[in-house]
Amino acid sequence: QVQLVESGGGLMQAGGSLRLSCAASGRTFSSYVVGWFRQAPGKQREFVAAITRGGYDIDYADSAKGRFTISRDNAENTVYLQMNSLKPEDTGVYYCAAAALPSIYSFVNAEKKTWGQGTQVTVSS
Repeated sequence: QVQLVESGGGLMQAGGSLRLSCAASGRTFSSYVVGWFRQAPGKQREFVAAITRGGYDIDYADSAKGRFTISRDNAENTVYLQMNSLKPEDTGVYYCAAAALPSIYSFVNAEKKTWGQGTQVTVSS
């Protein structure tokens, strides 16, 4: 079992950039698929991006493609989400999640995910 702690959120003007970090505890972190989700006020939590254990498979939501980059450093037990060209609609609480899965394809709907506490991202127009 891993524990996840997000950081890096904040207030940014539209067009700016932020990098979120998801630090994990646990020696088996490298065996987990890890992803980012976000929840805007009054909306359901939605998938943003995910990366497999070795970093070879990556998946993005359409809203993130071309602007966001997910990466991981297993030696540092950390997954990053680089967010560029931020828009006001990117505002929300960003959550890191991890699941012990063999591939990325079932990650979004997997029930057994470990979640972090979330970090707030606010993008002003």
